[in-house]
Amino acid sequence: MSDADMMQLYSKRILALAADIPHLGRIADPQGSAKKRSPHCGSTVTAHVRIEDGHVAAFGQEVRACALGQASAAVLGTHVMGATRAEIARGEAQLLAMLKETGPVPDAPWDGLEVLIPARDYPNRHASILLSWQAVLAAIDAAETQPESRAAGN
Repeated sequence: MSDADMMQLYSKRILALAADIPHLGRIADPQGSAKKRSPHCGSTVTAHVRIEDGHVAAFGQEVRACALGQASAAVLGTHVMGATRAEIARGEAQLLAMLKETGPVPDAPWDGLEVLIPARDYPNRHASILLSWQAVLAAIDAAETQPESRAAGN
């Protein structure tokens, strides 16, 4: 990878997002937690959630990833509160299509992911970019299997 390619890949906007990831850390009494790891680069993301009425009511994330993975976690963290599992899954699917199939930028509120378009050409970075999405979806799944979550209609 040339220096110019590296500079484009790690643009100022990506670095700004990576420096300001919302909802870092654990939350008190999560209903569900999940940790995902990229075997390619060793990046990890752990997500913690509480769900109310089918929507994310509390969210925390522990992100140990490259700037691209951190930028993706930042966009997710900015808009995850109040989102449903289906909305997050749709954003993840659109992000995957954007990266691997030259698909369009994900719909709002995930449209901030356009900053990651240069990563299309670097498939070894895709796993890190997707980690936060996979972790939050797995955390929601874990929350939905909790007896008190089902009893509350979540």
